[in-house]
Amino acid sequence: MQVSKAVITAAGRGARQYPASDTVQKAMSPLVDRDGLTKPVLQIIAEEALASGIEEICVVVAPGDEAVYRDQFRTYANNLRAAYRDAKWADDQARKLLELEQRLTFAVQAEPKGYGHAVWCAREFVGGDSFLLLLGDHLYLSAEPRRCARQLIDLATAEGCAVSAVQATREHLIHQYGTVAGRRLAQRTDVYAIDEIVEKPNPTLAELRLQVPGLRAGHYLCFFGMHVLTPTVFELLDELVKGDVRELGQIQLTTALNILARREKYLALETKGSRFNLGVKYGGVEAQVALSMSGVDREQILAVLLEAVARIERASPR
Repeated sequence: MQVSKAVITAAGRGARQYPASDTVQKAMSPLVDRDGLTKPVLQIIAEEALASGIEEICVVVAPGDEAVYRDQFRTYANNLRAAYRDAKWADDQARKLLELEQRLTFAVQAEPKGYGHAVWCAREFVGGDSFLLLLGDHLYLSAEPRRCARQLIDLATAEGCAVSAVQATREHLIHQYGTVAGRRLAQRTDVYAIDEIVEKPNPTLAELRLQVPGLRAGHYLCFFGMHVLTPTVFELLDELVKGDVRELGQIQLTTALNILARREKYLALETKGSRFNLGVKYGGVEAQVALSMSGVDREQILAVLLEAVARIERASPR
């Protein structure tokens, strides 16, 4: 099993980031990466895939967005070179932006029918291959030398099957994620055979159906925001799309993944790392602090944060 293609879903309009998302696509919002360079979120996500061995990337977008994305990549690059004419770092970043723009393929989600429908829109790009699936509003920081996506690809390649990344998540957060019930494999404490997936469950349902032996009390296995999937998933999604089978009002990927778990070998990997959801309140702030704390600007951001806290405390009424 070889995984050389990736799909990034980025068709959402980013209602929580309005009015900024009304001016620029949320996947093009800037963050300072670990190397100290300011990059569009999409570039950071794409570099996660490329550094993990991916060769081709497809971005699923809303109608008309391909031209906007391409124009924004070129504009960012041109502005960098114009503003920092003699700076090598600016020229290198501009070159990376233009190279990434050239190697991206775009697929259009004509209507906002859900995450499963967005993935289905990339079926022609994927063809008969297994592929890495990433969210356009999630960033990942690995806790080991391998990237989070590389951890996932390594297991999928070794086992020859679909693998979803999961993370033990506190009960009060599970309403944000697909949540997995499964059995831990005897030979690996971080790998589970998936039995069932429920999209954004409430705590009562989770307690009844989704408890996993071995996890800390009050924790559940929730999707991490990345998957390696086999082409079988497109057969299942095709049936859902043609039948307009909806869950929570949309065509959900988890509906297809539940069928996949009954049809073929399907594992979950408790990934060593952290996910940062940019689509929730303060998600971008949390992601920016985490990126800075993990990179070349660690000492600078620590000083800034400490000074900010001290200044706020001094100004607070007693």
